[in-house]
Amino acid sequence: MIVTLIVICEIAFWVLLAAGLALRYAARRPRLGAAVLLCEPLLEVVLLVVTATDLKNGAEPDWKHGLAAVYIGFTLGLGRSTIGWVDARVAHRYAGGPKPVKPPKYGRARAAHEWRVAARWTLAAGTAIALLQAAVRYVGGDGNVDSLRAWQLRMVWVIGINLVIAGSYTVFPKRAPEGRAPEAVRGGTPERESKGGG
Repeated sequence: MIVTLIVICEIAFWVLLAAGLALRYAARRPRLGAAVLLCEPLLEVVLLVVTATDLKNGAEPDWKHGLAAVYIGFTLGLGRSTIGWVDARVAHRYAGGPKPVKPPKYGRARAAHEWRVAARWTLAAGTAIALLQAAVRYVGGDGNVDSLRAWQLRMVWVIGINLVIAGSYTVFPKRAPEGRAPEAVRGGTPERESKGGG
């Protein structure tokens, strides 16, 4: 049931996003569109309540409960930037908005961008770790929490990998080709730019 609900939440995330943007740009109802987008966090609340209720009713903690905590953490950490990323592109394509700014490619600007991306991923993974720890305490000492601890370890790896990537751009900055002007520090997208985020 938990996995099914996670899938439903992910589908609902994109349905609400599409509906909110359609109302904002196609129907010219920006306030109504914003109201629909503000419903997104309710999905995580429902998933959190169902997961906690499942554990309270005596379910043995397993990978599904851990996955629910990770999904919630990543939606909270990356959801807003994902919505902003999609919104900028829809606004440009269908509402005459400015062309979305691509992330910088070189030097300190790229390093700063990578640190912002790493911060978002760290927030997502850190939130997941906190929720997993809350689940461990909720279950108490009588339950087997090995699967929850395993998810926490994976989240530590996620944080570490993102910090290493950001650090590599700081220590070994990519240089612009000869004759190209240095780039200014600019904002980025919801995930690792090499990939191009619920």
